[in-house]
Amino acid sequence: MLTPYKKRLAQDLDRWRSNGWVSEEGRSAILADVANSGRDFNLPSALAILASVLFGFAAISFVAAHWEDMPRLGRLLLLLASVWAGYAVAGWLASKGHDMFADAAILFSVAMFGASVMLISQMYHISGDPTDGVLMWWIGALFAGVLLRSNPALALAMVLVCIWSSMKTLDRNEVHWPFLIGWAAVTAAFIWQRWCPGLHLSALALSLFVISLGYLLDRGHEHALVAILGLVAAGAAIAAEKALPEFDSVAAPSLGYAVAVAFAGLYGLQFFEDPTLGTLIALAALTLVLLLAAISYALATGNRGVLWLGYIGFSLEILSVYWKTVGSILNTSLFFLIAALIVAGLAYMALRLAQRGPGKEVAA
Repeated sequence: MLTPYKKRLAQDLDRWRSNGWVSEEGRSAILADVANSGRDFNLPSALAILASVLFGFAAISFVAAHWEDMPRLGRLLLLLASVWAGYAVAGWLASKGHDMFADAAILFSVAMFGASVMLISQMYHISGDPTDGVLMWWIGALFAGVLLRSNPALALAMVLVCIWSSMKTLDRNEVHWPFLIGWAAVTAAFIWQRWCPGLHLSALALSLFVISLGYLLDRGHEHALVAILGLVAAGAAIAAEKALPEFDSVAAPSLGYAVAVAFAGLYGLQFFEDPTLGTLIALAALTLVLLLAAISYALATGNRGVLWLGYIGFSLEILSVYWKTVGSILNTSLFFLIAALIVAGLAYMALRLAQRGPGKEVAA
């Protein structure tokens, strides 16, 4: 079954071939490369993944219900049999060409591996940090994902890395820097697999980690650092998009995450710190200018993700400033007047730029 992207690509290639821009051989080669670049994810695949999760919960619940009634050797054999049975089924499904169903079976085995780590620790009264069990789990999921080339297993590994790091952070109330090691390892596997959804998951995880720095460093007063990191990353993404067009597919989404990080830092400075009214207005004006700049750039380059992030951020900023200053009608009116003047000025500038020459636009 063709994904929407592959359908659109096939239609574009047909049009390009009819215009003489692409040969029939080139069209076939491009479609073959795209077909081999990853596995299709459709409704049967999604249901198979959900079924594997439910099978995992059913197996864990069954083991837990009969845990005290079984001898230790029986418990170990049952856990090992559950893990390896999943891998055996995955191998059989892969041999039949059902790759996504095989991934679902691998995911079941990885889930049972994690349950086995926890239950064996309980059975033998192994004392230690519970996060060490999650550490073993995500390492096992990473190895399974790499050795068996399973994208869902790698996705689970990234989720477990985040859980592991979050548990460490909450326990110590400080930045858990080893997160970056786990994040880099799983991200490298995503790159090796050429799996774009996994890279989005990596970008989301890293963005949340950077945003958390504002609340953990210097007793929660480093939101300025977060904003600066986001702005630097946004500048780097734009520079990469301009200088290296062949990496546009990476630079464009990266810009969206960078904008989100920068906005989160500026938002923290305004509403989680205690700025003076003048500082609040200055920061709010700066935030709105940056968001409008992001919207303008997104319209010019066709970056729909950044466009909607800009819209959402702008709306959230306006509403937050309103609630922050609602006690003073005069100050609230002054802020909206300044914001309106800024937007009007930028609209005039955009109009003058549009009159100079046509640009690439994207529908809102």
